[in-house]
Amino acid sequence: MAPWTPQPAGLQEILQTIHESTATSTTVQRNITEKLNQFTRAPEYIAYLAYILSHMTQEEDRIRTIAGYLLKNNARLILSAPAEVGEFVKEAVLSAFNDSSVMIRNAASQDIVAFLGVLEPRNWPECLQHLVLTLDSTDLDRQEAAFNALEKACEDYPRKMDVEINGARPLDFMIPKFLALSDHPSAKMRSHAVACLSYFVPINCQSLFVHIDPFIACLFKRASDDDPSVRRHVCQALVLLLAARPEKLMPEMSNVAQYMLYSTKDKNENVALEACEFWLTFAEDQELAPYLHPLLDQVGPTLLDCMVYGDDDLLWLEGDAEEDNAAVPDKETDIKPRHYGGGKGHGFERDPNDNQEGGSEPRQPKLGAYGQELLDDDDDDDYDLDDEEFADEMTTEWNLRKCAAAALDVLAVRFSGDLLRVLLGPLKEKLWSNDWLQRESGILALGAMAEGCIDAIEPHLPTLVPYLINTLADPKPLVRSITCWTLGRYASWCTQPKSEEHKNQYFIPTMEGLLRMVLDNNKRVQEAGCSAFATLEEDAGPELAPFLEPVLRNLVLAFDKYQHKNMLILYDAVGTLADAVGRALQNPLYVDILMPPLTGKWAKLKDDDEDLIPLLECLASVTIAMGPAFLPYAGPVFTRCNNIIHTALLQYQQFQQNPDLNEPDKSFLVVALDLLSGLIQGLGMALEPLITESQPNLLTLLTVCLKHPQAPVRQSAYALVGDLAMGCFGLLRPAMPGMMQELIGQLDPEPKFEFVSASNNAAWSVGEVALRYGRDDPEFQQWVVPLISRLIPILLHPKSPRSLHENAAVSIGRIGLMHPALVAPHLPEFAQSWCQALYEIRDNEEKDSAFRGLCTLVQANPAGMAKVRCCSSLLWFCNSIIRWNQPSPELNNMFQTLLQGFKQHDEAGWAAQVATFPPIIQERLAARYGV
Repeated sequence: MAPWTPQPAGLQEILQTIHESTATSTTVQRNITEKLNQFTRAPEYIAYLAYILSHMTQEEDRIRTIAGYLLKNNARLILSAPAEVGEFVKEAVLSAFNDSSVMIRNAASQDIVAFLGVLEPRNWPECLQHLVLTLDSTDLDRQEAAFNALEKACEDYPRKMDVEINGARPLDFMIPKFLALSDHPSAKMRSHAVACLSYFVPINCQSLFVHIDPFIACLFKRASDDDPSVRRHVCQALVLLLAARPEKLMPEMSNVAQYMLYSTKDKNENVALEACEFWLTFAEDQELAPYLHPLLDQVGPTLLDCMVYGDDDLLWLEGDAEEDNAAVPDKETDIKPRHYGGGKGHGFERDPNDNQEGGSEPRQPKLGAYGQELLDDDDDDDYDLDDEEFADEMTTEWNLRKCAAAALDVLAVRFSGDLLRVLLGPLKEKLWSNDWLQRESGILALGAMAEGCIDAIEPHLPTLVPYLINTLADPKPLVRSITCWTLGRYASWCTQPKSEEHKNQYFIPTMEGLLRMVLDNNKRVQEAGCSAFATLEEDAGPELAPFLEPVLRNLVLAFDKYQHKNMLILYDAVGTLADAVGRALQNPLYVDILMPPLTGKWAKLKDDDEDLIPLLECLASVTIAMGPAFLPYAGPVFTRCNNIIHTALLQYQQFQQNPDLNEPDKSFLVVALDLLSGLIQGLGMALEPLITESQPNLLTLLTVCLKHPQAPVRQSAYALVGDLAMGCFGLLRPAMPGMMQELIGQLDPEPKFEFVSASNNAAWSVGEVALRYGRDDPEFQQWVVPLISRLIPILLHPKSPRSLHENAAVSIGRIGLMHPALVAPHLPEFAQSWCQALYEIRDNEEKDSAFRGLCTLVQANPAGMAKVRCCSSLLWFCNSIIRWNQPSPELNNMFQTLLQGFKQHDEAGWAAQVATFPPIIQERLAARYGV
């Protein structure tokens, strides 16, 4: 194979482009970017970059370094490059790694890490060998450069490093070498050594674990190292060991704990942060609780002290800590990207009562770093990231204060009252301190402990809540903002409708205090106040209705006061308020207060302005709540949504025809569909003229959306189909033949995670459509068997998410109610699973129609039900019946008829089976239905 050599013309073109890339003109930069993107299509492009980096020593270091960075960014191209190009690039990068210039060596080091990751060490063993041999160099700079590259590789892809190459495992040689180098005179070398070793802990690397005792001895030896970077990596390694191999630390836990407590107070924040992670990891592992419990009296106060703002934090927050900055415009860099357009989902509320009747144990939620519930195997789609507000509360960077608060939160979940007993004294000192920094940290701690310690803290809340309300008047903005957040964490207690006295002492003062903070003159306080008020809205729900006028007047004032960033939070607060109070918002007075500022913002925003997205989401909630009162505003809103959908679909069509274009943002399309759903729910057939006259026709656009490649778009489109079925079925019906095949195709028993919500909405909407077609409708009959043949496997699939089971069961019941003759023969297949899916759901109309469907199927196929009348199936059926609180009279009569029929068919057999049921079921069957 002939070695690769550059062509002068190609080399000159790429070199010239790199020179031009140093220009500052935006137009030039855009052209350069397009040109560089075109170069990536040339198979030899990376070889030219490697040549400029390693061979063109006459060029400035800056130009060669840019070539090196471009090479790193295009490392994946080596996988498709000709063999001679790949060989040249590998040799050139290793050559540049030995360059006399530090800049060039650093660029080459990054290239090595990138190419090792893409090729994997097994396909570039000479590179790994070169780096390891360089560790023995007498030149300290070269030693450190090699170790630096190795550390990045070990950190980025430890599993790729843990391989066998030509019958040997490089780590079998490298691990002992790293252990030996942990005693190196150079602190940088010691730091690299400990770091490299630690990265192999989480992957259960056997090459490391055969040396586990020397490794732990190495950590203990380096624990008192003079260099903070070494100590930081020691703490990091101990954290990783605690997570992966806690049994190795338990014999020495007393010493490890004392060291970590000492390190958590280290003057170097990086060391302290790494040590603090130890307590977070410790608390998260429930099995380690017995080892952590005896340390609470030391760990709790230590974490409390770590939550005081440090000097660096205050420098970082200097702008936010200014008293009056409400009129200062936001920098766009201050506004973090927000993820919109998740799509509207359909789910059910579950009955909070205990579920002992069915013999199944209550589900214990899995708890995460901030006490939030984590994914359960069958609950994937219910995952909610709302608790990220905990992590976002302090600074944008993960720091010691934030880590300590998170650790305290998990400790509170784990140890509740025991933790509060330990912290009660220190907390009181902080809360009533004259030093505002101490007070602020105490209020943060109080908020961090809210979820886990609520039962233990509740007796103290009659004192603490008034304290927090008073603290909203503190002269320090950082104290006011953290107080808002903490009050939000206790909003559920404040809003409980216990008594008029509770309302007057806690709920109303909290509401009024937070509304004052919504209009504070400090932007950080506004943000915290508005977010906390949204939490209060959710918890209070309809209890807020009597206070709507003052609430709305305050929120409307904020529309004139807020800068860009907080305006986005305000939209969310208004939408949440609408969700909370529902149709109470129909009052013409409230409409007149709220709609002018919303329509004012609406008029100023263009169709492609990203700020339109949160406004559309807000309006979706407002339209549902206002109902008919929204009609005067409906025309422009409907037309604009229709135009946004049309434009978005055209853009996506262009993207599909030309993949070089950027993929359009789905968010506009999703929120426009969701706002139309809100309009349909609020106004129903009052929208008929708008739908009929829409150009292009909405139903035509909706049919295209049902086929959209992006799941959130389909999800919102299926939701709109269901809402149209409920509100405007006469208009929807002619389009159903074109839509039904898409709906059927989306019903997947085991959808990918990102498709779960789309499948949920499809399953729900076909049930709504079936009801509206009516009993034995000939057009819908053609779809019954295809639908049932998809819905039953979803219901029976053990890995389908719970919400998908529920939606499938409801739609099976509803289709069965309308077409019993076609569905009843399948009854033995799904009866028990059907009851298991729905017995916990709260009473509502959807559940009622579904159960009427099941009873209709049993009446149509009593023999089919007899086949499943084994003890467990009948138990589940009876359990699902007695779990109803208030079935409709029609449904109650159906239950009565069926149960009496079972009993009369075989009284002795019935009595024998019922005798095996849990007592609560026997009692309710006898009391309600006389069986």
